[in-house]
Amino acid sequence: MVVLYVLIALVVVGLLTGVHWYVWRRLVRDTTARGGWARRTGTAAAFALPLISVGALIAGRAGAPFPLQRALAWPGYLWLALLLYLTLALLAGEAVRPLLRAWLSRSEPADVRSAEGPGVSGGLPTAFADHSGAAAPAPAPAPAAVGTGGREGAAAEGGAGSAAGDGLGAAVVSEAEAVADGAIEAPAGAVGPTAAGAAKVAEGDAAKPIPQAPAKATPQAAAKPIPQAAAKATPQAPAKPIPQAAAKATPQAAAKATPQAAAEPTAQTAAEAAKGGAADAGDAAPAPSRRLFVARAVAVGATAVAAGTVGYGTYTVLRGPRVKRITVPLARLPRRAHGFRIAVVSDIHLGPILGRDHTRRVVEAVNRTNPDLVAVVGDLVDGSVADLGPAAEPLRGLSARHGSYFVTGNHEYYSGAAEWVDHVRELGLRPLENERTELPGFDLAGVNDVAGESEGHGPDFGKALGDRDRSRASVLLAHQPVVIHDAVRAGVDLQLSGHTHGGQLWPGNYVAELANPTAAGLDRYGDTQLYVTRGAGAWGPPVRVGAPPDVTVVELASTRA
Repeated sequence: MVVLYVLIALVVVGLLTGVHWYVWRRLVRDTTARGGWARRTGTAAAFALPLISVGALIAGRAGAPFPLQRALAWPGYLWLALLLYLTLALLAGEAVRPLLRAWLSRSEPADVRSAEGPGVSGGLPTAFADHSGAAAPAPAPAPAAVGTGGREGAAAEGGAGSAAGDGLGAAVVSEAEAVADGAIEAPAGAVGPTAAGAAKVAEGDAAKPIPQAPAKATPQAAAKPIPQAAAKATPQAPAKPIPQAAAKATPQAAAKATPQAAAEPTAQTAAEAAKGGAADAGDAAPAPSRRLFVARAVAVGATAVAAGTVGYGTYTVLRGPRVKRITVPLARLPRRAHGFRIAVVSDIHLGPILGRDHTRRVVEAVNRTNPDLVAVVGDLVDGSVADLGPAAEPLRGLSARHGSYFVTGNHEYYSGAAEWVDHVRELGLRPLENERTELPGFDLAGVNDVAGESEGHGPDFGKALGDRDRSRASVLLAHQPVVIHDAVRAGVDLQLSGHTHGGQLWPGNYVAELANPTAAGLDRYGDTQLYVTRGAGAWGPPVRVGAPPDVTVVELASTRA
């Protein structure tokens, strides 16, 4: 048996470790920068919160001081609830991620999508060079280099490249590009490659100028001064001094110039201008990639959904239980007992979180129904009488014509069942410990919880129902629904139970249905009916999702009425 418990503990620890790692990966690692304060804070929380949760779970049974239990309970239990819905939301986000990335890709402009290729991170360009082929607007002219090609050659080669990527790079135009765009009038008869060819050389391509028909350079053309407009430097391309060789060009030198020789100063000038433009553009931070954007969007969405769910579930518990009403016909119930109303209360779970105010809200909800009888069917407390006796004090205010009754739940046996049985008796409730009492029109019986078997005080149906008059209707109070088959054999007409909380936290209702004959509501087993209330409180996290707390008024109906 010990080995089994150890194996179960290892499985639980492994599962919790894996879940915490997954949540940390999606919420912290995928959305923050390594070494940043956000990464460090999230990682510290990923270690601290599960430790606090474990402390909250074991503090009570370990006998920790009650103030320490309260200090650990709120963050520890709430984190468990938040962890559940964070995990579910992030798992749902796994299906959303590829759809969101595809939508972002389709929503991009066509020229940006065509630009993606080498140097692209997450689908967004990391370089600022424009690969779209669109010519950038020419800034103020820069000095022209002698030996550049004419405007026709520039048109044949294509427009000058512009800074692109995410739109942060500044346009850089070299002297050769300015000539190509017409900002500077090319000297008549100049010999050399095109401006676009020079730009390609600056980008790293092999210099392959388009041959031009050589024209005779005249002294006037070679010595022609540069226009004043060309002398003005732009912010992107600072003015460069005219190469000395070009200033002293002679007709003979111009005539002997080859395309390769003419291309060299032009390429060098274009490369220097491009370097200056890149330095200016480097001051702007690149936009985040699509992958990072999607990771952050899913993380924010999952956190918002989880926090909203837990927040509303906490409000549902703290506002107090709502009243439900149900009518149950009993074949053996006499006409005089028709309409007898039993207020069923279960799983109040007083503890380090739910205290005296919670008890008061439950008592007020019960008394508003003006019942004939109050049945408290177990799990009243999660702690000792010494710690929680004051929290249970408002139970003195329960009001019913035929009194209030109590049976133990499994949590009473974790907290000192004998002491609590004595204490609730002092508060005005009558404990039914495997015993029965006769009421007008039917018998009311109660059995101890099955958890009491470990102490020799488990349920005893023979003692509670063995010698009764079977012609009378009988109502049984039993904390756990699993004893329904014993109730059927004992000829019980109606069993009132709790224990399941209705699952408390969706999708816990599916687990509750697997572990219990009935998770919530009214069912029939042979001639016996079973009603299970969701309970008035909450165990662990003070949160309910899909299973709101309730106090149920069960109205007995006679088939003879």
